Amino acid sequence: MKINLSKSFFYQFLFAISVWVTYLNNYELTFGVWTIALFFSVRKTYSSKVFEFIIPFIGILSVSIIVSFFYNNTLYNAIRDFTYLIKPILGILLGYQLYKTKTFKLFETIVIVGLFIAVIHLGLIGFNILINKTVNMNLIRAKTGFFSDFEIYALIVILFNKQFELKYSKNKIWLLGIILLISSFLYFSRTNFIQFGVLFVALKGYLKFTKKSILVLSTLVFFTLTGYAYIYNMELKRNGKGLEALLFKIKNAPIEPFKTKINKDDYQDFNDNYRSFENITTVKQVSKEGLSAIFFGKGLGATIDLGRKVMSNDREYVTHQPILHNAYMTVYLKSGLIGVFFMFLFLYQIMRKQNASSPIIYNAQILLFATGVYLIVANWVLLGLFLKIDNKSIIIGLLLSFIEYERREQKLLTNA
Repeated sequence: MKINLSKSFFYQFLFAISVWVTYLNNYELTFGVWTIALFFSVRKTYSSKVFEFIIPFIGILSVSIIVSFFYNNTLYNAIRDFTYLIKPILGILLGYQLYKTKTFKLFETIVIVGLFIAVIHLGLIGFNILINKTVNMNLIRAKTGFFSDFEIYALIVILFNKQFELKYSKNKIWLLGIILLISSFLYFSRTNFIQFGVLFVALKGYLKFTKKSILVLSTLVFFTLTGYAYIYNMELKRNGKGLEALLFKIKNAPIEPFKTKINKDDYQDFNDNYRSFENITTVKQVSKEGLSAIFFGKGLGATIDLGRKVMSNDREYVTHQPILHNAYMTVYLKSGLIGVFFMFLFLYQIMRKQNASSPIIYNAQILLFATGVYLIVANWVLLGLFLKIDNKSIIIGLLLSFIEYERREQKLLTNA
């Protein structure tokens, strides 16, 4: 039997591997795979737009490198910081390079890769429930994953399948949608819920300033605040199981990143509001270095002194933290207010309104715009595009390349 593979199959495979590897939570492996994939997908030409997207991150990296010569930071931390700060550049370029022709079938590929990840996730959950006999949400998340932004993109594409011109039957849409919905929900990730809400509302057209959108968003905000007020007044245990654990996380979510006073000697207060502790400590320690540090940071390898041993995301106890939960604060530590300015410049670039010559281009631009809106939140609580298990930068590059390709096709048809 002869198997016909499209010209883009190799690049689709590289895309799938590049996304999947981030779920292994091994940044050295991710960095290696992305670098190899980048090498094997080099293009002959690049647009000025892709450079507009990566220049802010080049700016952050450049300032951090220059400033590091004025501080006695360790070489190991400096190298580690370099690999983290270059990650968005690698991801955007990789995504941009992978999409070369229409045979890539961008949105179908996103759905297929998302389905693959969802099936593995559900299998791991089933294994832990049946074999390890646990239904504790925190334990299951620790074993199977804390969030999955990519599955949310796949779910959104399925829900808006007509807008993204998918040629699937209704039964297939339902099946794929249910699998992706269940898997996405079982991460019990607050940020994924926010991501879904932002992308959904954007593709519904409610992020435009119209009477209808204002009414819909006002109603949504009202019910959200009412629901949160109810949850906030519930008696919930910190280490509860199942739904109770999720509700506790939702109750604590708006407080954790913004609390200004934390009792470091109270384990519960310190643990529940650790992100705020990081932010407060970073601002204090950078400010002590003077105006030069405030504006330009402390360079590659800079750390904050936590004043105690704290378990990192790598399951190691550390007293000096080089990478924070908050992307804005991490960049502020490395490259100061100049670096934070570059971050907002990138958000401006990705959210800037562009003309659309066809519905598919318009919807791809909306997805890109909504990603920028979501990144405002993701940068604050999950390190944004710098996070070692994040893969949104690849999607950003793919969408940019897809939009440019479709515009060229539209222009050729117009001039024909």
